[in-house]
Amino acid sequence: MNDAVSLSGLARQIVAAQLLDEKSAQQAQTQAKRNQVPLVTYLVQNKLVKSRDLAELASEQFGVAFIDLSAIDKEGQPRDLISEKLIRQHRALPLWRRGNKLFIGVSDPTNHQSVTDIQFSTGLNTEAVLVEDDKLGDAIEKFFDSTGSGMEDLADVDLDGLDVEAVDDDKADTAGGNDADDAPVVRFVNKMLLDAIRLGSSDLHFEPYEKAYRVRFRTDGILHETARPPIQLAPRIAARLKVMAALDISERRKPQDGRIKMKISKNKAIDFRVNTLPTLWGEKIVMRILDPTSAQMGIDALGYEESQKELYMAALKQPQGMILVTGPTGSGKTVSLYTGLNILNTPDVNISTAEDPVEINLEGINQVNVNPKQGMDFTAALRAFLRQDPDIIMVGEIRDLDTASIAVKAAQTGHMVMSTLHTNSAAETLTRLRNMGVPSFNIATSVNLIIAQRLARKLCSHCKKEVDVPRETQLVEGFPEDKIGTFKLYGPVGCENCKNGYKGRVGIYEVVKNTPNLQRIIMEEGNSIDIAAQMRKDGFNDLRASGLLKAMQGVTSLEEINRVTKD
Repeated sequence: MNDAVSLSGLARQIVAAQLLDEKSAQQAQTQAKRNQVPLVTYLVQNKLVKSRDLAELASEQFGVAFIDLSAIDKEGQPRDLISEKLIRQHRALPLWRRGNKLFIGVSDPTNHQSVTDIQFSTGLNTEAVLVEDDKLGDAIEKFFDSTGSGMEDLADVDLDGLDVEAVDDDKADTAGGNDADDAPVVRFVNKMLLDAIRLGSSDLHFEPYEKAYRVRFRTDGILHETARPPIQLAPRIAARLKVMAALDISERRKPQDGRIKMKISKNKAIDFRVNTLPTLWGEKIVMRILDPTSAQMGIDALGYEESQKELYMAALKQPQGMILVTGPTGSGKTVSLYTGLNILNTPDVNISTAEDPVEINLEGINQVNVNPKQGMDFTAALRAFLRQDPDIIMVGEIRDLDTASIAVKAAQTGHMVMSTLHTNSAAETLTRLRNMGVPSFNIATSVNLIIAQRLARKLCSHCKKEVDVPRETQLVEGFPEDKIGTFKLYGPVGCENCKNGYKGRVGIYEVVKNTPNLQRIIMEEGNSIDIAAQMRKDGFNDLRASGLLKAMQGVTSLEEINRVTKD
């Protein structure tokens, strides 16, 4: 049998173009298969064919567009669509995105599997573009080593030599951490932390399963898979993270809490809150990124409507009373409270906070970490605060009657008290206090303001498009009848500047002042439905109405409002 018959399509084209003879092509093809590398890569690395000649030939013969990688805008490359494993496996680099279409750079025109796998992974229509193989290899390495977000202070960070400091008052035993001092594991963990910061993620999830190990980031409130390291590395990754957080690496049966401070430049450090959880197949570790700059954003950046901002500012100026912020985990309650504290933080006032744990350090504020194991719970901290000549007290969360009772008494005796509760709406916050056992009279006279909130993803300003929603549908969704036709609604598209059409988040708020009418209903022990009805009569928008207003303003989409609020 003639050797040319067994040659691949690409090898036959190379022979036909007289770049190689049949024997050399056959040998190269055999050796490439033995080395488990693409034929194109083997030919270029061994200098059998010039990379440029090969790319131009393949483009002409296979009808695939050719582009010079040096002409690609590196800052515009989509960075969170394809996992590193998939990119390296297929030697396929994301180049740019146009709407629902993703263009990837490949050097082998016969690698149709790369297009299929990436299309399945991303859910986007994928098209291959030919590039030079040697430039592709360099571009892939730079793709994972570059910042991709404009954060210059992360661009030259040494993954092996990051300055990491554990933050732990208990000085947990870290003996036996030598197994974690494995250079590849150290580099991988450091890279994950830096990538999460670059993407603006809020949480990292390291998750072991029976046959796989995955890393997910929560970005703009949505979890997405980022990497799948080998399952054999799971214990070493967990050990490395526990060493960094000063946790006991020998303890694998109980949850542990720790904290990491990572210095990424001379003037920039990021804190991570670390929690471990024993699962069926190993320890799952979740890390929350604590951004100290979020408290300095200012109230105008949080997304309050003008009337809501005025209510919040007026409540902050009161000499006494309670401001309660409510919402689920991850809804931005802490940022709202810290923004208020930052406004109140002046040299002439004494501010004390009790938190579990302290998330953001603020100069000029006395912050206490709650630690029930050592007898320092919220109740004990509050009692101590009242002997510390306070003006303003912030309690991380009101969880029980003892904490609620002391907070109410403090609010009634000349102190400003700020706290959070886990309820769904402003109306339910008032009934929740009563269900805890706080007398209705005390609730009516101590609570000044209630803020219920959610975080919704913002539409990307570069690619959002107008959508046609019928009038009948708008009425059913709850848009004001007299406003229909006076605004435009927009939906997500997706481009290289965003993820699935969204970029960043905005707050949606229900800000309610405790009016005399509400106080009367509270005193009469009305339920949350009665209270909510009175709030609407008093002119306060609920979360749904505030969310629809954000959609009317073009800030977010109706689909996103339906995701985070209920009608």
